[in-house]
Amino acid sequence: MRKIEPEEVYQKLYSAIKESGVILPKDVQEKIIHSMNSEAGLSKTVLTRILQNLDCASKNCLPMCQDTGMVLLFVEIGRDLDLSQVNLEEVIYKAVEDAYRDGSFRKSVVTDPLNERINSKNNLPPVIYYDFIQGDELKITGVLKGFGSENCSKVFMLKPTEGRNRVIEVVLETVKSAGGSPCPPTVLGIGIGGTMDYAAKLSKKALLREIDDINPDPYYKELEDDILKAVNSLNIGPGGLGGGVTSLGAKIEHYPTHIAGLPVAISVNCWADRKVKVVI
Repeated sequence: MRKIEPEEVYQKLYSAIKESGVILPKDVQEKIIHSMNSEAGLSKTVLTRILQNLDCASKNCLPMCQDTGMVLLFVEIGRDLDLSQVNLEEVIYKAVEDAYRDGSFRKSVVTDPLNERINSKNNLPPVIYYDFIQGDELKITGVLKGFGSENCSKVFMLKPTEGRNRVIEVVLETVKSAGGSPCPPTVLGIGIGGTMDYAAKLSKKALLREIDDINPDPYYKELEDDILKAVNSLNIGPGGLGGGVTSLGAKIEHYPTHIAGLPVAISVNCWADRKVKVVI
């Protein structure tokens, strides 16, 4: 079994988190540029300002948004990987804390969600999902999730008979009710299946996909295309000021579910689609 050093995990995750708060992934930037070139009026102006903001953040190593998010990570551990010498959670916590401190990122996490809501002052803890995979790699992926958009996310427990059209409708309902609050153009992660909680997890995993990738399942590719087309016909537009680019992408992850259910979760992300990816 292959062993892995704690310092290697720390350094790669620290760098990935610090960079993701400052530099938007290339696929998202290119989609914003393409959208700007196809828009006019206020819509074009908002997208132009977003690109100027990204340029300023990158050149000056500054956060691209004042809400630097809560860290959500998916940790996939190869079954042939020896982690006996690594306290993985401790390493992850240290990487998050140090990246937020050294990057001058706002600390936005409170230690109790309801009682007193005292700031942890180090953006800990992150939200972490663990899973096992084949091979001897360690994969850590995730997002720095801002809550202007997270507060617009929803879960629907549909009846199986409601079907495909109702899935599209609940996504549209979610986007309409959000309006300009999530700082559109947004990225939509959609989870279908499993249980209520698992659908929400799937919707977060969907956010990890690149904007321009194609769903390998033809049925879900067509559904993604139809959802994105319907969302962009709502005329909410960049900044909620109107236009044909309300969302940059709509991505779906699905999973088997119970015969009596059709869980659908929609995770809304703003244009600051800050993704983390580490593979060791």
